[in-house]
Amino acid sequence: MRDHGTPPAPDLRADAVAPSSPSARGAGVWSTLRDAVRGGEHDFTTGSIDRAIALLAIPMVMEMLMESLFVVVDVFWVSRLGADAVAAVGLTESLLAIVYAMAMGLAVAASATVARRVGEGRPEEAAAMAGQAIALGLLISLPISAVGALLASRLLAVMGATPGVIATGAPFASIMLLGNASILMLFVINAIFRGAGDAALSMRVLWFSNALNMALGPCFIFGLGPFPELGVAGAAVGTTLGRGAGVVLQVFFLTRGSGRVRVRARHLVPDPGALAALLRLFANGALQNVIGTASWIGMARILAPFGSAALAGYTIGMRVIVFAILPAFGLSNAAATMVGQNLGAGRPDRAEAAVYRAGIWTTVMLGAVGVVFAVGARAIVGAFTDEAEVLRFGAQALRIVSCGFLFYGFGMVFTQAFNGAGDTWTPTLLNFACFWLWEIPLAWGLSEAAGLGPAGVFVAIAVAFSTFAVAGGLVFRRGAWKLRRV
Repeated sequence: MRDHGTPPAPDLRADAVAPSSPSARGAGVWSTLRDAVRGGEHDFTTGSIDRAIALLAIPMVMEMLMESLFVVVDVFWVSRLGADAVAAVGLTESLLAIVYAMAMGLAVAASATVARRVGEGRPEEAAAMAGQAIALGLLISLPISAVGALLASRLLAVMGATPGVIATGAPFASIMLLGNASILMLFVINAIFRGAGDAALSMRVLWFSNALNMALGPCFIFGLGPFPELGVAGAAVGTTLGRGAGVVLQVFFLTRGSGRVRVRARHLVPDPGALAALLRLFANGALQNVIGTASWIGMARILAPFGSAALAGYTIGMRVIVFAILPAFGLSNAAATMVGQNLGAGRPDRAEAAVYRAGIWTTVMLGAVGVVFAVGARAIVGAFTDEAEVLRFGAQALRIVSCGFLFYGFGMVFTQAFNGAGDTWTPTLLNFACFWLWEIPLAWGLSEAAGLGPAGVFVAIAVAFSTFAVAGGLVFRRGAWKLRRV
C-alpha cells in the first residue's frame, strides 16, 4: 500500500528544495560525489531521497566494478597455465558456490538487522547484531575448512575432473576451501558497513583487497622476484592473502570506531536470541541464492544438446550481461539500506519512496545499456570470439536477453528491498516460482517443443526475469514487508 491514506511528510519528495541555478546544481553534484567517496556521518532517514541513494549507491557501484575487474584479471593470468588450470579454477568455483550462497545469506541477515537497529537509533544493539553475525560466520567456516584440507581431490573427482585436472587443481581447491573464512568475513563485515550506511568503508576494503589480489596473483603464479613459483596454487595463495588482508582492514575499521557501528569483544559472546533471529534470515537468504544460482545449471543443461557453439555463445553473452548489470547491484543494495534504516526510524513511506526512486534510476541505467547491446551485439561478442557460430549465438543471446533490461532493474531493487526489510522468504519464493516453475519449463518448451532452439532459451530468460520484476512489484505494493520485525 502506498501511503495508507496519509499524505507523506514534505521531505519525502526528492525535489523538496527550491529551484537552483545550473552552477548550484553542479556544485551539489560534486558535493554528493565527494561525500559518497569520502564517507562520513549521514542521516539516511531525513532529507533528499535522491541524495541519500547516491551517497549509498556510488561507493557500492565502484565496489562492484572493482570486483568484476578482479575476476577478469585473475582468469587472465591462470589461462596462461593451460586448459587444466582453467578447468581446476572453474570446478573449484563451482565447489565454492555453496560458500558464496552462505556468505550472501549471512550478509543479507547482517545488513537487515544492523540497518534496522541503526534506524531505530540503537547503536549498541546494532554492534551486538554485527558481532553475532561475525561469530556465526566464523563457526560456519570451520567445517568447510576441514573439508578443504581433507577432501579437495575427492571433491574435484566428484565434479568430473580428469586426473590431470585433479593433479593440477587439488592444491588450488584445498587452499581456497581452507581460506573460506576470508570470503565469509568479507561478505558479512561489508554487509554490516552497508547496513550501517558506511558504504564508503565497504568500498575501500574491497578496493584494497582486490588490488592486492591482482598484484599478488601473478607473483605467486609465475614466481616473480622473491616470490615462489606455485602455478595455479599461487592464484589461490594470492587471492586468500588479499582477502585476508581485506578482513584485517575491516576489523580495524570495525573496532576503531571509523564507522557508525563499533564492535567489541563482548559483542562476540553468543546470544541465543540474536543468533536465532540471524539464523532465520540467514537460512532464507542462503536458500534464495542457491535457488537462483542453481537455475542457471538448468539453462545450461537445456542448451547442451544444441552443441558447444551454442553453449559458448550463451556463456559469452551472459558474462557480458552480468558484467554490465553489476552497477545495478549497487543501487539495489542502496535500496536495502534505505528500507532497513527507514523502517527502523518508523518511516515506512520514505522507505517505499526510496525503493521506487532506486528502481527508476536502475531502469534508466539498464535501459541505456540494453540499447547499446541491441545495436552492438555482434561487435561486443566479436571481441571475445571469431568463430562464426559462437558469434551468432552470443549476439543472439545478448540481443534477446537485453530486451528485458527495462524490467530487470526493478526486479533487482525489489529483491533487495524485501531483504532489507528482513522479509527474505518472499524473494526466495519468487525465485523458485519464476526460475524453476516458470523459466526452466518455458525454456524447454520453446527450444524443443516449439523448435526455436537456443533462441527459445534466451527468450525464456528474458521472460522469466521480466515476470519476476512484475510479480515482485505486485507483492511489494501490498506492503506486508513494512510490518516485518527483525
